[in-house]
Amino acid sequence: MRTLIKLTWVEMKLFVREPITMVFTFALPVIFLFVMGGVFGNTPDPDVYRGVGPIDYYVPAYIGLVITSIGVVGLPVHLTSYRERGILRRFRASSISIWSLFGSQVIVSFIIAILGSILITVVAMLTYDAAFPESPGLMIPAFILSIFSFAALGVFLGAILPTTRAAQGLGLILFFVMLILGGAGPPREVMTDALRIVGDIMPLRYVILVLQDPWLGFGWNGSASLIVVGFMAAAIALSLRFFRWE
Repeated sequence: MRTLIKLTWVEMKLFVREPITMVFTFALPVIFLFVMGGVFGNTPDPDVYRGVGPIDYYVPAYIGLVITSIGVVGLPVHLTSYRERGILRRFRASSISIWSLFGSQVIVSFIIAILGSILITVVAMLTYDAAFPESPGLMIPAFILSIFSFAALGVFLGAILPTTRAAQGLGLILFFVMLILGGAGPPREVMTDALRIVGDIMPLRYVILVLQDPWLGFGWNGSASLIVVGFMAAAIALSLRFFRWE
């Protein structure tokens, strides 16, 4: 436990020193929120945005985007840089277990995601009078499940990608594709059938549904949560199978 705590503290300090991760986690979701708010406002439309105001729709979606940035941009780059510089090899020589390594990454992901989510929510409420979550009690397990799923995906990408440059390149591609097609960009109602199909294979699509439904008062989305659990289980299994220290 002491090793996990120390490693988590070090990882937290290293995380805040990475400019690209900080930008994608804290700055971009807020910028997107202002863009969407400036274009669409927050007047409900029964034909789009699930019948709620655009900002009310996008706040939980951008919380999902914060989580996505950690999973596809932050964690893979961090882990591959550790492997390139031989840090993972030194961890192994120091008898630091794979569970301590992964556990510290998940804890840091939780902390950063909580801070990013608070920032998004406060900005939306102060600027656009966004609604408070209808079911805060359900938001807690939804948030935890979402974090675990993308943390597992991030560890998997970090396990299989050979270099930091590859992790950064693929991570940025995944981030923007998920942003546009996964539910955090244009509403599905204006997309073509082909774009909807692509969006339906994105894990962000289901993470957003898991977060949005309790936020908007639609209850717990059982089918979406099962899909998120499936993504998470597959990522964990593949991470354990392909992870290498050097």
